[in-house]
Amino acid sequence: MCPAFSPEAKVVAVKLTPLSKALITVGVVAAVGAGVYANIDKLAPGAEHQKASIPPEAKLPEAEKVEPVVAAPPGCTSEPEVRFYHWAWNAQAGLILSTGGKQATADSAMCKNKVNLKLIREDNVDTMQSLMATFAEGLKKGEKNPASGAHFVAIMGDGSGSFLKGLNDRLTKLGSEYMAVVVGSAGYSRGEDKFMGPPAWKKNPQASRGGLVAGYLRDGDWNIALKWLGDNKLPNNPDETAYDPDALNWVNANDYIDAAQKYVSGFCTELKNVKTGKKEKHCVDAVVTWTPGDVTVAEKKGGLVSIVSTKEYRSQMPNVIIGHKKWMSENRKIVTGMLASIFEGGDQIKKDPAMLTRAAGLSAIVYGEKDAAYWQKYFSVVVEKDKQGLDVELGGSAVNNLADNQQVFGLVPGSTNIFAATYTVFAEIVKQQYPKLLPTYYPAADVVDLSYLKDLATAAPAANAGQADLAKFAGQEMKQVVSKKSWDIKFATGAATFLPDATKDLDTLFKDLVVAGGTIVEIHGHTDNVGAVEKNAKLSEDRAFAVKKWLEQQSSANFPEGRVKVFAHGASEPLDSNDTAEGRAKNRRVEIILGVSS
Repeated sequence: MCPAFSPEAKVVAVKLTPLSKALITVGVVAAVGAGVYANIDKLAPGAEHQKASIPPEAKLPEAEKVEPVVAAPPGCTSEPEVRFYHWAWNAQAGLILSTGGKQATADSAMCKNKVNLKLIREDNVDTMQSLMATFAEGLKKGEKNPASGAHFVAIMGDGSGSFLKGLNDRLTKLGSEYMAVVVGSAGYSRGEDKFMGPPAWKKNPQASRGGLVAGYLRDGDWNIALKWLGDNKLPNNPDETAYDPDALNWVNANDYIDAAQKYVSGFCTELKNVKTGKKEKHCVDAVVTWTPGDVTVAEKKGGLVSIVSTKEYRSQMPNVIIGHKKWMSENRKIVTGMLASIFEGGDQIKKDPAMLTRAAGLSAIVYGEKDAAYWQKYFSVVVEKDKQGLDVELGGSAVNNLADNQQVFGLVPGSTNIFAATYTVFAEIVKQQYPKLLPTYYPAADVVDLSYLKDLATAAPAANAGQADLAKFAGQEMKQVVSKKSWDIKFATGAATFLPDATKDLDTLFKDLVVAGGTIVEIHGHTDNVGAVEKNAKLSEDRAFAVKKWLEQQSSANFPEGRVKVFAHGASEPLDSNDTAEGRAKNRRVEIILGVSS
């Protein structure tokens, strides 16, 4: 997930695909195809000669095979061609199934909805932006359906703030009606994107201070690590030319494969220590990557575990579909037909394993990479042993139907606009870490057009929307902590009533917990030691329950029964001395712990 960036885009968090650089460099294909990661042990010579003999017959169980899928020829070419550029990502399995191949086939949902969709793999975000701009320029010239450029592109939602800032700064020069906007979501990353580090970091996040991580900076996997740091109140060093022993440090990789290789090869570099001013040698001890980069780490060296991934941060990486505001408004039937087809494909995959098998075969054709077995295997999370015997989780995606989209964009009672929360959280992270590269970004409301989803919801009975994929927590207990952070939420003195100043912190907390939608939430209430012990215990409990109630009122879908648990500690666990006003202020806090049940 590591593209090059245009001057307009400046900073873009995106997802590239397995061996994406191989599309440009044939040598990479040759190297990986030849199995450069294979580890072949040499045979030691025997102490004495043994006569040659015929070995006994060894019958091995046959590996499960997924038969290749042959795509039918295009079937509705009489309709206007609609070009959709994308990278390789299992979250798009419903999109591919509904198309039937590289271009809509006669038996596909797309052709049934009179959408002549053409799928084109494109791994470079600069190119995606240029294709969108080319199309908009054609529209500006008066072309009804420009013959060049992109009608649609798909990227990760957590990177769309930066992507749309660079793109729309260019498009709005043509006129505000030429803006690029998000209209739907085909699926999610649900585990494949991850931050991998030593087991000690998972056990104690503070142990990551001074660590050196290899990764493609400012991309989606980098976002995972940055959110984890924020959730644990740990500093990040944004300057990859320097080393901060109190922060997490970075080595920039060419792509996610290079990030994995830097760890495997024991890559070291000299960096200037910000404390001493001296050059020091430091070696990579962690990575941010995604499948198959994590497979490389596990098979070739091992020793790293998944610190956190999109399995825990389950709302972080929606696949978002981006189109031209002007063209879509003039071709509403095509847009709603395309979205309806995608959601139908997603629903089929949810209900029928045979449809996932077919989608996997079509994915191999559309992406021109790997085979059906690969795409099917890594659609769900797979646990395998690494070279050092540690269990490692690999893969994990999900497809979306109409009901999922209604949840993603907050269109049904009890839901919230998850995309808007994701968009804002990660745009703010990039803005805070790299203010010169991303000083501003467009508000989420300005870059989303939900009218097409609303049209589909109105036209289709609720039963046809499918079932939404909602996290369930009833009966679960936290067994593994992901992060721990204290929040200074302002309450009225001696009461569990929020002060007006608390609104900003509550909103930030809400967005953070929505993104981390796969985690159990523990709210721990604490007070200073002023007053009776029993009164403080009751006050800390009431304040924790006030936060729980507020979160659940904002979105019952994202904070269902069993997700939020409350603990009261009174003044029993001070962070600082209660002898000073400053210390007592630190001790009056709400602590949020995120974790998982397994």
